[in-house]
Amino acid sequence: MNAAPALAGYTAVVGFAAPRLLLRAAWPHRAPALAAAVWHAVAVSFSIAAALTAYSLAMPAEHLHAGLVGLLHTCGLNVGTAQPDPDTADRLAVGVPAAIGIALVASFTFHVVRARRARSQHREALDLVGRHSDRLCATVLPYDTPAAYCLPGRRPRIVISDAAVRRLTPEQLGAVLEHEKAHIAGRHHLVLAAAEAFHSVFRWVPLARHAREQTALLLEMIADDRALRSHSDEVLATAMYEMAAARTPKGALAAGGQSALIRLKRVLGPRKAPHPALWGSVAAVAAAVPLLPLLPLLVACPPGLG
Repeated sequence: MNAAPALAGYTAVVGFAAPRLLLRAAWPHRAPALAAAVWHAVAVSFSIAAALTAYSLAMPAEHLHAGLVGLLHTCGLNVGTAQPDPDTADRLAVGVPAAIGIALVASFTFHVVRARRARSQHREALDLVGRHSDRLCATVLPYDTPAAYCLPGRRPRIVISDAAVRRLTPEQLGAVLEHEKAHIAGRHHLVLAAAEAFHSVFRWVPLARHAREQTALLLEMIADDRALRSHSDEVLATAMYEMAAARTPKGALAAGGQSALIRLKRVLGPRKAPHPALWGSVAAVAAAVPLLPLLPLLVACPPGLG
């Protein structure tokens, strides 16, 4: 039994239908960390399924060729009896999935290195125009718009504009700094790089586009929740409002930005913690999803059959 049709169908469902289901669900904004894990698990599952589909399509090439030749002979057409080289089929079966994996790793490396280079250049500029604040444990930048962002990585740095220092209250500044510390501690820049890498390789798939967008939004919500542990909803919401118009440099993660309105509604609206049963079931699904593409192969090649 050939597993290619089942794998191709699974790949199509995960790549095109799964994002719609996740976008319509109400629970992701209630559990952003779990939702981000689910998006990445689905992306991993799609990548494995695409690689296994390519493998399954390449492996039976010589058998398919023999069947087509026999069918054409039956119809009275002489197309010769040349057989494809089995080594060629084997190389395709291994090479195409390997190419997918290499492309994903190379794309991830590219995005990480590019962001690191951009942050390094920005740090050099900050050293020239900014000043370090021991009280805030951050670099204060002369900028007439309230803004705050972090430069993650091996030399993390939090940057805040002097306009934010002047206009925000101490409580609001504290909430903003906690938000940025959450990005650094969670290594969110690597999570974003993974989503960017997946999108670069499979940009024609809706899953790739939505996974990148939703990952960026969910990471901001995760940082918001970290700030809400020690600050009130109103304090964080007013700080986000003040910084909604701020622009973020490349490679940085910010408390404001384009997602501020969605996050403001979430912070100020009723937030009901997800039921533990929901946590457990969704976490189990997230752990199992990357393994689902292996099921068609097990069905096609059950143990004991060679």
